[in-house]
Amino acid sequence: MTVVIDQNEKDRRAPKAGDQPRHPEKAHRPDSPIQRKPEWIRVKAPGGREYAGTESVVREHGLHTVCEEAGCPNIGECWTHRHATMMILGDTCTRACAFCNVKTGLPGPLDLAEPARVAEAVARLGLKHVVVTSVDRDDLPDGGAKHFADTITAIRVASAGTTVEVLTPDFRGKAGAIEVVMAARPDVFNHNLETVPRLYLSIRPGARYFHSLRLLERAKELAPDGFTKSGLMVGLGETREEIMQVMDDMRSAGVDFLTIGQYLQPTRKHAALDRFWSPEEFKGLEATARAKGFQMVSATPLTRSSYHADADFSQLKAARAELLAKG
Repeated sequence: MTVVIDQNEKDRRAPKAGDQPRHPEKAHRPDSPIQRKPEWIRVKAPGGREYAGTESVVREHGLHTVCEEAGCPNIGECWTHRHATMMILGDTCTRACAFCNVKTGLPGPLDLAEPARVAEAVARLGLKHVVVTSVDRDDLPDGGAKHFADTITAIRVASAGTTVEVLTPDFRGKAGAIEVVMAARPDVFNHNLETVPRLYLSIRPGARYFHSLRLLERAKELAPDGFTKSGLMVGLGETREEIMQVMDDMRSAGVDFLTIGQYLQPTRKHAALDRFWSPEEFKGLEATARAKGFQMVSATPLTRSSYHADADFSQLKAARAELLAKG
């Protein structure tokens, strides 16, 4: 019998006695009911020998992963294939986005040994492509930019054949941060716009839409031959017309790769789900995005920024090669 889990009905990381609240800023918000998920959202419960092997490497190296911290629905599939998305700069975010399940609060000191441990884990897992993301660290003078660069460098030393994709914060107010990251030459630079401009104040209050858009544009300016990537969630109350406008804005900023996935409400205190988009609607969004000129598009209910990132990167390179061949 296939076992399925209704992902995010409860926090994957169960609280222990004496734990601080995971989202103290949301504690006094009114509850929003969590809608029952349709069949196309349900996934197999994680487990098995390969899954346990990935978990063991992560634990042994004292690392955090966005797979666990954000309660990703794809963790079972990805970890079974030894694909883990590394989350650096600690496990506590200085922002309080209404959609996110990562712990918020005042982070601890920067762990200077973390880049080396990430690199060792990447080598142990034998990853051909790795995604490195992070919490927001508004408390750091550079927002963690040098830590990203150090992690890229360490991976290149420990696992020379591994391509590196970074999914960074917006580094808002941190002059020169994006230049530091891009100087380390990541193979893919990703920063998610997450939602449409109209919803930023309620969904992503610590960020600014046009700053994030400019960050993506600047990354492309600094590495014209590199790949840039961004992602959106649907199900927060946006319209199709608003999504198409964001697609146009991304293309104007030179974004190569677009991901679109379904928002899943982590707890009753998080932003309320407006609706589930159907698989057919996702296919329509993909067709529209490809018509607008994105070299690579991943648009499914379970799409996340790092989901199938290795295979997608191979397709992205092939798409660019084909485009160049056509002149």
